[in-house]
Amino acid sequence: MLLAIDVGNTNTVIGCFKGDEMTESWRIKTDARATADEIALLLRGLLVDEPRPGGIAACSTVPAVLHELRMVFERYYDDVPAVIVEPGVRTGVPILYDNPREVGADRIVNAAAAHYLYGGPAVVVDFGTSTNFDVVSAKGEFLGGALAPGIEISVDALAARAARLLKVELVRPRSVIGKSTVEALQSGIIYGFAGQIDGIVRRIAAELDAEPVVIATGGLAPLVFDESETITRHEPDLTLIGLRLVFERNLA
Repeated sequence: MLLAIDVGNTNTVIGCFKGDEMTESWRIKTDARATADEIALLLRGLLVDEPRPGGIAACSTVPAVLHELRMVFERYYDDVPAVIVEPGVRTGVPILYDNPREVGADRIVNAAAAHYLYGGPAVVVDFGTSTNFDVVSAKGEFLGGALAPGIEISVDALAARAARLLKVELVRPRSVIGKSTVEALQSGIIYGFAGQIDGIVRRIAAELDAEPVVIATGGLAPLVFDESETITRHEPDLTLIGLRLVFERNLA
């Protein structure tokens, strides 16, 4: 069994693979203050009904958690082959970026999975703490992309800065023209972000002079998927699939 761990700024996603098939997955809040022992106890609880991992693949955008994960692997899984996606690890993705070290490991892993699943050119729209647009060429190269504030960050900022505007449930309103403050906020958030996605994707397509496959991933992707005119695929486990591919390239 392969254990895949994707540590994001807001959530951590953990999955178990048996061969190419994902057999189980969990989404939990990321705690940047968690110690190695606490992380190990959490994993032990989640994996109580699973076989001991035969391999581990991980990536993290939170340096503090990445440090503790290394300790977890060394202390509790020292007999298990582990791959942490970082500079020097073979991903199979050429990075055509001014400074490749600036690119988050999750973005590279997503690019690897997108090209493996759908070919290219492709655009991965990752709905997380930030909304990431990652562009993959027909050859599987990471070309760059765009970064925008995420949905939850935008909602939190609006609620914090406008005294009469509170946080609302993120669901599709009954109409674009809201008949209450709650519906007006829901309309602006859901349709506003859908418009942002479509606008940026169309500009990317124009620069590529091609029609890329557009893949939505991340915990908040379902909010916008049905409202977007340009997103063509929804793959919630894209990063975990990419981690599996990177592990196989390095250690399998």
